[in-house]
Amino acid sequence: MSLNTALIDEIRTTFIDTFESEPLLIFSPGRINIIGEHTDYNDGFVFPAAVDKGIVAAIQKSDAINCVAYAVNKEESIEFTIDTIKPLPEGRWENYVFGVIAELKNRSKVVGNFNIAFGGDIPGGAGMSSSAALENSVVFGLNELFDLGLSKEEMILISQKAEHNYVGVKCGIMDQYASMFGIENNALLLDCRTVEAKPYEIDFKDHQLMLINTNVKHSLSDSAYNDRRSVCENIAELLGIKALRDATEADLERIKDQVTPENYQKALYVIQENNRAVKASKAIESGDLETLGALIYQSHNGLQNQYKVSCEELDFLVEQAKLTPHVLGARMMGGGFGGCTINLIAKEHVAAFGEAVSEAYEEEFNKACSVYFIELSDGTHLIQ
Repeated sequence: MSLNTALIDEIRTTFIDTFESEPLLIFSPGRINIIGEHTDYNDGFVFPAAVDKGIVAAIQKSDAINCVAYAVNKEESIEFTIDTIKPLPEGRWENYVFGVIAELKNRSKVVGNFNIAFGGDIPGGAGMSSSAALENSVVFGLNELFDLGLSKEEMILISQKAEHNYVGVKCGIMDQYASMFGIENNALLLDCRTVEAKPYEIDFKDHQLMLINTNVKHSLSDSAYNDRRSVCENIAELLGIKALRDATEADLERIKDQVTPENYQKALYVIQENNRAVKASKAIESGDLETLGALIYQSHNGLQNQYKVSCEELDFLVEQAKLTPHVLGARMMGGGFGGCTINLIAKEHVAAFGEAVSEAYEEEFNKACSVYFIELSDGTHLIQ
């Protein structure tokens, strides 16, 4: 696994120059999700993997009367006291740090003063969960520094609650789980109800995963996300079940006249996507990449036409993928309304496809997309 040594050096040096002490260093990865989108908050199945792009955090105790958090990429820092933190306006990076501290306090975990500097190489707005990586790096670092005795399971629940209560996004557990528990060269079939995962070694032989970033982030994303979540919860309640994970298509059919056609389609998408995630794990196990690719295309179709969280830039990239037989499957990845597509493509055609799609995208939207390659990485850990 090849971590970004230049980034690690930069964060460490910045910390030492700023705070004049040697820090603990933590790497917390971003994640991809092969399939299983918007199923996590429905107690369903998802299929993520941690990647070799992420957040590097340098953290150490402090004797000063205030704590300092320094976002190196943004060249912004904030001084605060642990006793007086409160959420800042929406969209501020500080909320990810403060949210974790607040959740630790809620659990009566005693945290002393500390300084933290962090930066990352996850492309902004790519839907690769830099937010979960940041939350995990903070909770992991504080657990190490102050001997809080937290398990990784407890840490991800703290990260998730930080996002709910300080950031205002009612996310499921997938992002925090994948970032914390990732295994090099493996994807994880995660059951979001039991919060237990089965690793699947990924060897796509002469194919590989390729990400294409639309470089757009439409502003509806957070509100639309919370809206989709409440639709799912309402329909589960109508069905008298805990979550849509427990519903079949036949169950949904029975209440069809009690919900709007749009909301029926959203619930139908979740039920179908949940089944696709399980089928995808079987396809990976048996090395059946054609089936896996077909499931990935079906996932995008559902996200575009049923769940309605795609956008024209994402749909354009998926249509481009369909034009070449060398791409077995492509779909939008993440919450939606921008970010990346994930593509399963023959290795020898990667360069040609990357060039062709970049050219077509620029011509269509008058802006550039970005192509990335990732390796599957271990989860949040100390950098020795």
